[in-house]
Amino acid sequence: MRQVRLFPVVLTVLAVLTSSGCGIFADDTPAPAPLPERTQLRVGVGNAIDTAPLRIAVAAGEFARAGLHVELVEQGSQDEGLAGLRSGALDIVFATDVALFRAAAGGTPLQLQGEAYTAGRDTMALVTLPETGYGDVSARRAPKIAVELPDDLGALAGRSVLATAGVDPARIDFVQVRPGDMVEAMRSGEADAAWMVEPGITTARKDFGARILSDGSRGATLDFPVSSYASDAGFARQNTRTLAVFRQALGAAQAHADDPAVVRQALPTLAGIDATTAALTALGSYPSSLNGVRLQRVADLMHAAGMIPARLDVQSLLPRTAAG
Repeated sequence: MRQVRLFPVVLTVLAVLTSSGCGIFADDTPAPAPLPERTQLRVGVGNAIDTAPLRIAVAAGEFARAGLHVELVEQGSQDEGLAGLRSGALDIVFATDVALFRAAAGGTPLQLQGEAYTAGRDTMALVTLPETGYGDVSARRAPKIAVELPDDLGALAGRSVLATAGVDPARIDFVQVRPGDMVEAMRSGEADAAWMVEPGITTARKDFGARILSDGSRGATLDFPVSSYASDAGFARQNTRTLAVFRQALGAAQAHADDPAVVRQALPTLAGIDATTAALTALGSYPSSLNGVRLQRVADLMHAAGMIPARLDVQSLLPRTAAG
């Protein structure tokens, strides 16, 4: 009987499979993702309620588990934070969207890395005291309004709320007052009302009998974006993978903190308030991703109010992956 010699045929088949790239011994394991350019980030933080998700997640080791060591740096002010970003002392800065967009409109190269906070009912408001006699938001044609900064969120949103009530924006007198001095400014007659945010609103109501003259989250400022995180645009170009990891971890932290109970439990430690005040404090929401359409509302209102000279395209400040 004639023997069939198969060995050369097998070799031929294996050679064809190997050369075609689909050999039976091919390694289908995907290549590992490129490592982040760096593993450490210095992040400036401010308002305890706005930055609560980030603070909670860093303390719980969530960023470390994502491969990033995040050092939180307490900012004395937004201007201090932005200066730290320019000097390289900070990699990411926290600020109100108004402050960030004003800086961008002035030529500061920024890239947004995440939204921090969005206003909700009574989270920002015009607040007054009974002794001022200011009973209705439209009652005074030239009101004196205490604000922390004359060119920030309080002035922008306060002007919008008063204008909606029929007050001529040109007749509003914004008086710069430190947050801790707002009540005294109203008591002394220096201001008729104050633009306040939580937990200051709850503290003023509980301790001094203050009342809300007008909720700040209404009309053009309903569910208004309040604050965000940003990096220098040049730093962002050099650290795209690192910042992608940061945005992903921040998004998870924001989603977790959108449960009010999570933030309320942390507020006594983060904001230095008692448990009762924390339980009464009104909370907004924590966006888990950047939304250029939502943020454009802030820039457009700033332009309409004359706070920036030309319309700012917020989409140009977003990372390419976030901007689509």
